[in-house]
Amino acid sequence: MDSAAYLAGQMAKGFARSLQQRAGRLGFSPGQFPILLELWSEDGLTQKQLLERVDIEQATMANTLSRMERDGLVERRPHPSDKRAQQVFLTGKASAMQAEAVEAAMAADMDLFQGFRTFERELLLEYVRRILDNAKRL
Repeated sequence: MDSAAYLAGQMAKGFARSLQQRAGRLGFSPGQFPILLELWSEDGLTQKQLLERVDIEQATMANTLSRMERDGLVERRPHPSDKRAQQVFLTGKASAMQAEAVEAAMAADMDLFQGFRTFERELLLEYVRRILDNAKRL
């Protein structure tokens, strides 16, 4: 099929399959990775802040955070000034896996670029960034 969006979806599925193999050994799932990335960058975000940063549905976010809490990756604490909100914090387990998890994601990404020359990979990344910028304006 000659649809860039369809092909991008297939590429994302390939990345998720490759990451799944590596992530399972470390104790997280590909769907949890974007949340982990945000919390490694800024721990203690609220669920609303995570929703603004990670493009998933509210129900999916709630379910994912519940699984992450069950698996010992995050803990939720009452927000100090907003009684309705909770802050999400990484556990020691999740903090300790950061380097290995990022390395696993980079390896999964590189699996997709086998046989590409460096400049080809860089061009594709630039094109994808431009497409995503366009998508944000829709």
